[in-house]
Amino acid sequence: MTRLRQALARWLARIRPWLDRWLPPAVPSGPASAAHPEPIGPLELLERVTLTDGVCRALFTQFREHRATDRGLEETGWVLMGLRRETDALVLATLPAGAGREAGEAHVRFNADAQAVASRILRQADRRLTILGIVHTHPGSLRRPSGGDFEGDRRWVPLLRGQQGVFGIGTADAPADDLADWVAIQPKEHVQYHQGLRFSWYALATGDADYRSLPVVLTLGPDLALPLWPLWPVIEMHAARIERLAQSLARLRFDLPEDDETALQLSVPGPNQSRLAARLSPDRVSYGWLNGGGWRRLDPPEPARAPGGFLLPAPTPRRGSSHRRSPPPASRPSAPVTIRRRAAPRSRPRPSTCAPHRRRSRPRPPTPRAARTAPRSPR
Repeated sequence: MTRLRQALARWLARIRPWLDRWLPPAVPSGPASAAHPEPIGPLELLERVTLTDGVCRALFTQFREHRATDRGLEETGWVLMGLRRETDALVLATLPAGAGREAGEAHVRFNADAQAVASRILRQADRRLTILGIVHTHPGSLRRPSGGDFEGDRRWVPLLRGQQGVFGIGTADAPADDLADWVAIQPKEHVQYHQGLRFSWYALATGDADYRSLPVVLTLGPDLALPLWPLWPVIEMHAARIERLAQSLARLRFDLPEDDETALQLSVPGPNQSRLAARLSPDRVSYGWLNGGGWRRLDPPEPARAPGGFLLPAPTPRRGSSHRRSPPPASRPSAPVTIRRRAAPRSRPRPSTCAPHRRRSRPRPPTPRAARTAPRSPR
């Protein structure tokens, strides 16, 4: 399939001058939006991985902080998200394994629910963001992925875009270097040193018998997951319920409120251009209305449970009223309502094919008592 794509690309490159000569130029209809960006060209074999300086700093910083904890001898890791381009993988975000990971000195299993929620939050701003690969650490001096890593990665790589993945190995065996104590240095094209820590980069494609070294380059840019780091305990605490809620409510939106930096905000559309919101913090869950950018908190006495286990309050309509709802007045407390998915209409049971279906006849009017009593025969 890759050879066919390369052949088509070369054929299009040959006939493009002829097409440009005879066909009129296309007139753009308007500027491309961030939500629907221009498509990226055909994918080829990975030749390099590009890290932003924010991502590179995050990897070294979190690796160093992990080694200073009581779980420092365990393996840890990060999921890499970014843009997959023709021969390049641009890493723009790092999602940590989390405190809920299952790890030891020879293995690590990430908190998949928390990373799924974090990827939803990031992809809300740019749908092009995709998973590029994984970075994990080895407590010893094994600077390449192990045989167990290969068995798992070769089954996972076909699910990635382009069927190729980026894999990094972090170790704490970098040689002493006065310059590496101040800045990150790159003794080889696929190796990075900084303050005694080392990251080695590899690539694996579908059908490969082994990993191959992947050159790493740096560019200026952020780590898009940086604002989520303070909220990671909250994400891990509610990850499974958030994921079920996101699968139930198509128009669920995630926000980081400016007036509360420790909260993750979830909201759904409400009446009159308002939104019904829930704010998740480490010690509480609060609910309110978002109208015109302002937050009005609600304190329902007995909130009902929404899909996914979250408590989302909303005004309950009176019996027989219209299905449209408006925000309750500030002076009167609102009663909660459960946000549910619309159930499919029930179908009538079909008659069995084993026995003939008998139509139910209409009930006959009762007959008089005299008519029901037969006359006696004479003796």
